Amino acid sequence: MKAFRYRDFRIFWFGALISNTGTWVLNLTLPFVLFELTGSAVWVGAAVAAQFLPMFAFSPLGGSVADQYPRRSVLLAVQTAMGLGALLIWFAWVSDVRSPGVLLALVAIVGALNGVSMPSWQGFVHDLVPRGILLSAVTLNSLQFNAARALGPAIGGVLLATLGPAWAFGANAISYLFIIAALILVRAGRGLHIKRSTSTFAQQIGSAARYIRSQPGIVMALIIAFIVGFFGNPVFSFTVVFAGAVLDVGPVQLGIMNAALGVGAFAAAPIVGGGKFAPKLSLVAGIGLIIYGVMLVVFALSPSYPVSVLALAVIGACFLAVVASINTSGQMIVADSFRGRVLAMRLMVFTVAAPIGGLVQGWFADVIGPRPTVATAGLIMVTVAIMLRFLRGSVCLTRLDDPHDERPAEELSRI
Repeated sequence: MKAFRYRDFRIFWFGALISNTGTWVLNLTLPFVLFELTGSAVWVGAAVAAQFLPMFAFSPLGGSVADQYPRRSVLLAVQTAMGLGALLIWFAWVSDVRSPGVLLALVAIVGALNGVSMPSWQGFVHDLVPRGILLSAVTLNSLQFNAARALGPAIGGVLLATLGPAWAFGANAISYLFIIAALILVRAGRGLHIKRSTSTFAQQIGSAARYIRSQPGIVMALIIAFIVGFFGNPVFSFTVVFAGAVLDVGPVQLGIMNAALGVGAFAAAPIVGGGKFAPKLSLVAGIGLIIYGVMLVVFALSPSYPVSVLALAVIGACFLAVVASINTSGQMIVADSFRGRVLAMRLMVFTVAAPIGGLVQGWFADVIGPRPTVATAGLIMVTVAIMLRFLRGSVCLTRLDDPHDERPAEELSRI
C-alpha cells in the first residue's frame, strides 16, 4: 500500500506491530489466568473493564495533550511508562502475587496510560504521511493492530501451554522496547513547535464537544464506535469462556481462536485500503456491521470448533472494515486544530462501551449461558445496523462520507 513508501511510517508500523503483538499476548493471558483462578465469566468481563475504563477516564487528557504537544514526544514518554507497567505485571506474577484484584489494578494503570497515549498515536499516523494517502495509512495502522491480534494470541496460546503465564507476561513487557526504539528512529515530529491554547482544560473539552455536534459525520462515527464496543467487542474476550465452558478445548486451540480474529482482518484490508476501486466508507461500515452481527450469531450457535474458528475469522475482517472506516472518516472530516480531541472523544465512546458491554454480557453469560448472550448481541447489532443503513438526515451512515472541514482557524477558535 502507498503509505509503506514512507520511511517513518514503515519504522513506526513495524515497531507498533511487535509492541501490539505483546499487548495481545497479555489480552489472552489475563482473561485466561482470571478464568483459571475464579471460574467466572464476570471476572473475564472485569479484565476488559480494567483495560478500557481507565482509558475512557484519561482520553480527554490525552486528546488535549495531543493537540498541544509534539505527538512523537508524548508517545515516547507514555509508551516508556506503559512498558514499566507491563514489567510490574510480570513481576507480580513471578512473585506469586496471584490476586485477581492486584492483577486488574496493574492492568488499570497501563490502561490509564494508554488513554493518554492513544489520541497522540492515532494523530501521529496523520503526521507520518501526506494527507492524500491518509486512508492507506489509517487502514495499514488498523491492519497492523489486527495482525498483532493474529500473532499475539497464537504466541500467547503456545506460551501458556508450554512455559506458563510468566513467560507470556514477560513477552508483553519486552515488546515495548520495539515501539520505543521505533519512536527514537522516526524523524517526523522532531523539533515540532505547536501553538498552545490559552484555554483551560475544561474549555478545550467543551469546545471539542460543541465542534463534534456541528459535524454529523463525526457523530455517526461515534455512534458506530459505541455499537461495535458494546455489542461486538466482548466476543474478543469471551473466546476464553467458549473455549473452556462450551467447546472444551485447551490453550493452544484458544490461541488459534483468537488468532483467527486477526487473520480475518487481512482479508478486509484491500477493501478499505484506499485503492482505486475502494468503496465508500459508509458502504463498508454498513455492510461490515450487518455481517459482524450475523457472524456473532453463527459463532454463538456453532456446533463445532472449526465452524467457530471460521466465524471468528469473518468477525475479525468485519471489525477491521468497520473500525478502519469510522476512524478514517473522522480523520478525513475533522479540522486539524481539533484532531487530537476528536480522536480522544471517539476513543472515549469505544472504551466506555467495550467494558460495559463486557460486564453486561459477562453477567448474562453466567445467568443464561454464553451462547444465548452472544447470539442476542449479534441480533441486536444486525437490527441497529439495518436501521442506520436506511435512515436519512443527520443520523445516517452516508454522513461518514462528509467532506473535510476547511473552515479557517479563526472561525473554529470561536466554537
